[in-house]
Amino acid sequence: MRPRVTLKLATSLDGRIATATGESRWITGPEARRQGHRLRATHDAILVGVETVLADDPELTVRLPDYAGAHPLRVVLDSRLRTPATAKIASGDTLILTTATPHAVGSAEVVTVAAADDGRPAVSAVLNALAARDIGSVLIEGGGRVAAAFIQAGVVDAVEWFRAPILLGGEGRPCVASLALANLADAPKFRRLNVEPVGDDLWERYARA
Repeated sequence: MRPRVTLKLATSLDGRIATATGESRWITGPEARRQGHRLRATHDAILVGVETVLADDPELTVRLPDYAGAHPLRVVLDSRLRTPATAKIASGDTLILTTATPHAVGSAEVVTVAAADDGRPAVSAVLNALAARDIGSVLIEGGGRVAAAFIQAGVVDAVEWFRAPILLGGEGRPCVASLALANLADAPKFRRLNVEPVGDDLWERYARA
């Protein structure tokens, strides 16, 4: 059985995750970020693309006061193995999935998986690799191309969307990259479960329709 997939988004009102120059810290406020850490604590793995690693150098750990539980497995999709050995995630419990010939990246585990047509790790191969490690749930935290790939594959089971009351405009970076849709009827559909304020932001929860 494949892991349950949740897509977490932290965006502007117009669905942007960064400005045109890549600035993204912090779009949402501290209350939304704390809730994001609570979401991390309820998942077995956190997954990002290498562009997120290169742009933000994230830790991808659960940082909550008095948290004593296990930290999720950190997973990076890195087709060309560009993750620096000095990156914060290159040590500890980290899995890098690549389509290149593997080489050491800090103390992270590096595994080659099958490639999709675009040369990036195939979604099915990624989920198989996680299932083989008994990962039952994965939280996707970026970026737009990763989000689009999992949406196109039809495997996103839930969306946790934190929307800040700012606008970044069309030149900002979208939370979901191109889905190449020609018809509205082909758009992936989700069912809204709940909407509630968290500080100045809005937290919207969706399940696959």
